[in-house]
Amino acid sequence: MKAAILTISDTRTLTTDKSGQFIESILKQNDIEILQRKVVIDDTLQIQLGFLNLENLNPDIIITNGGTGIAQRDVSIKSLKPLMKKEITGFGELFRQISYNEIGTHSMASNAFAGINIKNQLCFSLPGSTNACKTALNQIILPELNHLIKEIRK
Repeated sequence: MKAAILTISDTRTLTTDKSGQFIESILKQNDIEILQRKVVIDDTLQIQLGFLNLENLNPDIIITNGGTGIAQRDVSIKSLKPLMKKEITGFGELFRQISYNEIGTHSMASNAFAGINIKNQLCFSLPGSTNACKTALNQIILPELNHLIKEIRK
């Protein structure tokens, strides 16, 4: 299995991107090859270009992190959802439920989502918090990844 990682942030670089580094590390630990990890700013055009460039590498899974909140600069969701042909609504619901158990009502400000793009690649848009990425990967994505990929390829 192959993956690509896109961090969306006005302040992070590849060197300071702890969430992207964590995502890369845990995927590698699970025998998933990382095709590329990149960082783009919170700008719709930059997000979409970065995502489409990763999409063209033909990964099985694309994980983005950052920009999923409600701040004015958080434009990841409105930038990425139009690139999906199908949303996996259960992911966002489950992520917020698990997050509620960890951080309480702050979880309602997350718009994390998952979907399938036109190339039938599994896509997850996670918050920029490393703890949120750990929750999503350890409790939802990795346990379900093989099943989701199998379902997409039916």
